[in-house]
Amino acid sequence: MSMFSRFTPLVASLPATVPFVGPEAIERQRGLTVMARIGANENGFGPAPSVQKAIADAIGGVWQYGDPENFDLAAALAAHLGTQADNIAIGEGIDGLLGLIVRMIVEPGGAVVTSLGAYPTFNYHVNGYGGRLVTVPYRDDREDLNALLDAVRRENAPLVYFANPDNPMGSWHSASDVVAFAKALPETTALVLDEAYCETGPADALPAINALIDLPNVIRTRTFSKAYGLAGMRVGYAISTAGTANAFNKVRNHFGLNRLASVAALAALKDKAYLETVVENIRASRHRISDIARANGLEPLPSATNFVAIDCGKDGVYAKAIVDGLMEHGVFIRMPGVAPLNRCIRVSAGREGDMALLEAALPKVLKSLE
Repeated sequence: MSMFSRFTPLVASLPATVPFVGPEAIERQRGLTVMARIGANENGFGPAPSVQKAIADAIGGVWQYGDPENFDLAAALAAHLGTQADNIAIGEGIDGLLGLIVRMIVEPGGAVVTSLGAYPTFNYHVNGYGGRLVTVPYRDDREDLNALLDAVRRENAPLVYFANPDNPMGSWHSASDVVAFAKALPETTALVLDEAYCETGPADALPAINALIDLPNVIRTRTFSKAYGLAGMRVGYAISTAGTANAFNKVRNHFGLNRLASVAALAALKDKAYLETVVENIRASRHRISDIARANGLEPLPSATNFVAIDCGKDGVYAKAIVDGLMEHGVFIRMPGVAPLNRCIRVSAGREGDMALLEAALPKVLKSLE
């Protein structure tokens, strides 16, 4: 297959890939139908009815570009968080923001520290901008803050990534430990504190906004994809000092946030009652997933996210066989990609119908692997 000859050496050297294989691709490749979509950490409970109505009411205006300054959403987020609009940068989901952060901070060959097995899309962006990944292993299924700090200092790294609560293991650190880690970093090292799952975790895992807002090297990223049920809309935001947040305006796609996405996010912020209901539904689903796992001799790990990592007790080959076997029954789940995390499978919270399909299929799959 021929390729244009004047791509940069970096682009020419990279594989053409995506960090995650979507359920749609699996359906196409294997000729199967997903009946329980509980593998992508989406919110299967969906957005609030009020959000759906707001989207429907605004549909006639999609011929217009969105506000390139995202003024209303930034103001609403600032009021929601108790900070200023200048502290907010808005982008196309956390994934889009991660790409901008790496582009702004990492020079070719620059060291970027993260955990081995942590969020693959961050690694994808680091590779895509020519950074050099430096990874440290998890410890007791949690990101190892001391090891991350040691690697930052050893490499004089300009950027470190840390998710709390964590993907793919669902584990978390206390707010006090997170703040101590952030303040221990060199001022010349930027921290991406990925808080995609902040709404579903315990209150003591989430640092107060004012605990970190004065640190220009800390960039907290959050999303409407999880608790708010808007993964398909792609709305994310970063929280930092006004100076750091303003730096996004130098490189971001100013029309990147589509008009309906902005409408949906504004409506979602207003519907606090629905958010509380969904968070409780997610909590109940985590318990349901854990009960199903234990009933089949598997061990669920504690989770502060909208998914549960389940220790299958063997290795990655065995865990992948479970993932593939469940797909044969129409149940789409995923697993971490790196040992020893890949001894686990990962199941997203979902509706009772999804849980019933999992409950029926899992013992059949495990039986077939004996």
